[in-house]
Order: sequence, then structure tokens, then C-alpha cells
Amino acid sequence: MTRLTTHQGSCHCKAVRFEVDLPDHFEVEDCNCSICAMSGNIHVIVPANRFRLLAGEDNLATYTFNTGGAKHKFCKTCGIKSFYVPRSNPDGFAVTYRCLENWMDLNVTINPFDGQNWEANAGALAHKSKE
Repeated sequence: MTRLTTHQGSCHCKAVRFEVDLPDHFEVEDCNCSICAMSGNIHVIVPANRFRLLAGEDNLATYTFNTGGAKHKFCKTCGIKSFYVPRSNPDGFAVTYRCLENWMDLNVTINPFDGQNWEANAGALAHKSKE
């Protein structure tokens, strides 16, 4: 079994705070879909039981588009999306890598993901929210 370490994270103003359990080395997705490309979002997908919202639930707004499957969560104060429920993994969370404390010190592999052709490629992410 892979050893997990709890990492803290937040939005820019710290009104929204969370923690997530991650292995010592993990993969992050650098997606080129319209919303990730425009916002520069690079994220790690985790099972729901490895993510905990610590503060700020009342300060979150939700944005959906297209099919409405993805639930993009933004801080109402600073506008940062520190996590969301991805359409590819509705049973998990996608945590914005750069919203993690000490993100530059983490051991990650950045995987390009062709979200512009989401329908053809989403299946490659389906396992990410499973234990």
C-alpha cells in the first residue's frame, strides 16, 4: 500500500482551506481544455475520501458549463479555484496543485492532458479517483 501524507492548501485569501492525502510522488494533469488553459490550472485528481474541506464552504461559488458535469468551486472573495469536482471523476476531487502549501517542493510528474478533445481522452483519467 502506498504511504500517504496530508498536505494543506487554500485559496489566495485563505478563506477556503482544505487538506488532501497524497503519496510522496504523484501525477498532476496539465489540461488544455478551455477553462484549465485560460486559468492555468494544473491539478491532481484524488478519491473523495482523501480530500477534506476545512474552512470556507460558505465562501464558495460553483460554476458549471457545457454538460454541467464538472463543479468548479471558486472562492467568492479572491476568485481562486483551489479544487473542483471533475467531470471525468465525479466521485473525486481535482485539487489545484499550486494551491498546495510548498507546492514547488513536492515530487510530481506533470502529464499533459488533451482536454480540448475531452470525449476521446477522459477515459484515461477515470482510475484517478479510485483507491
